[in-house]
Amino acid sequence: MVRYFSWRWQAISREHQINEEIRAREVRVVGPDGEQIGIKQFREALQMAVDMNLDLVNIAPTAKPPVCRIMDYGKFRYEQQKKDKENRKNQKIVDLKEVRFSATIDEHDYQTKLRNVVKFLKDEDKVKCTIRFRGREITHADVGQKVLERVAKEVEEISVQERRPKLEGRSMIMILAPK
Repeated sequence: MVRYFSWRWQAISREHQINEEIRAREVRVVGPDGEQIGIKQFREALQMAVDMNLDLVNIAPTAKPPVCRIMDYGKFRYEQQKKDKENRKNQKIVDLKEVRFSATIDEHDYQTKLRNVVKFLKDEDKVKCTIRFRGREITHADVGQKVLERVAKEVEEISVQERRPKLEGRSMIMILAPK
């Protein structure tokens, strides 16, 4: 259902039908405390909600007859938004960080990149270790695989190998996930 502001024409979407928006002759009514009131005519159920100074909300429109609950819809929406916000706050987004190695990497460069891998894993991010083969290096893919296996072995206490080293085109890719 889409509602519009009177002067802005900005759409507000709503997932439930409330009060006069309900298009059923008979509805199963649930009271504000969750008790079953029974099957009533729509007008009678709406009048009960108005008498209690609450809204009639269609919570199961596909049921036969539709199930409507008498509740304060504004309060319900507010509590729903609070729950959604709390769930988003507690959710951990796992990023995929990439560290590029080369098949002919020197020891100091290797240690620097390894420190970055360890830092990313401690921050609970997944790490994509990539070796890009240039020119004729592709004929020695086993050298690149040894580099990636060495990385995996050195960080095995803090990580799990999610994807083993695999050659894709001119790149060899391995993915590590934090434990």
